[in-house]
Amino acid sequence: MGRVTERRRVVRIRNGGAGVRPDTLVAEEPLEIRLNGKPLAITMRTPGDDFALAVGFLVSEGVLAASADVQAVTYCEGATEDGSNTYNVVNVQLAAGVTVPDITLERNVYTTSSCGLCGKASLDAVRTATRFPGIAADPVRVPAEVLSAMPDRLRAAQKVFDRTGGLHAAGLFTAQGELLDLREDVGRHNAVDKIVGRAFQAGRLPLTGAVLLVSGRASFELVQKAVMAGIPVLAAVSAPSSLAVDLALESGMTLVGFLRGPDMNIYAGEERITL
Repeated sequence: MGRVTERRRVVRIRNGGAGVRPDTLVAEEPLEIRLNGKPLAITMRTPGDDFALAVGFLVSEGVLAASADVQAVTYCEGATEDGSNTYNVVNVQLAAGVTVPDITLERNVYTTSSCGLCGKASLDAVRTATRFPGIAADPVRVPAEVLSAMPDRLRAAQKVFDRTGGLHAAGLFTAQGELLDLREDVGRHNAVDKIVGRAFQAGRLPLTGAVLLVSGRASFELVQKAVMAGIPVLAAVSAPSSLAVDLALESGMTLVGFLRGPDMNIYAGEERITL
């Protein structure tokens, strides 16, 4: 569905004067993700690319690895008392023979950096769950000047951000700086799930040789999602967390933070960034 923005009345004060005008805001609605008809998770997201978001989320949970794992992805009708379709409930039906893992416990272990468990348990959970463990052997090299140009290219392509100023973005690039895909969402983790989900739908996982750029900080959760999709390079315009760096080192990923113009900090995998 395309309810990306909404209009709201706002009182705007400029230079000591007040006026009333409409303002464009980014839409935010809950999305319930169901697996084989059973509720699994709820996330607050910007509507759009909901099917990609759902399957991308399941890739990051270690449930899906290839498009053949999915029989169908559908909106659930009758999600409200009056039976109408809110387009806020998505069901992912696995293909016959695909094992449904017990992911309730696993999600508590490694999906969020605020889960309260120790870092070692979180790192072990991601390492054992990923379907694409070959990140460390990925030979991709990215020139520093190419990486430095990516934030401006990402920002120039953020059409909804231009209208609302309220969205995170994730961009998928080649090592030569070509923008392959861009997704915007009120949640930075959702933007990444949409990127991964669209690659999953196109049969392009693992994303070997790719660079993922995020518009905010690099949390453990975002590094985890990149690892689960087989992405060798993750860059962020802001800071990483300590556990994010630990996971990048553990998995052989290149992690770049504070990517601003020609300046950057390389926290892991510096051999992939060439000067």
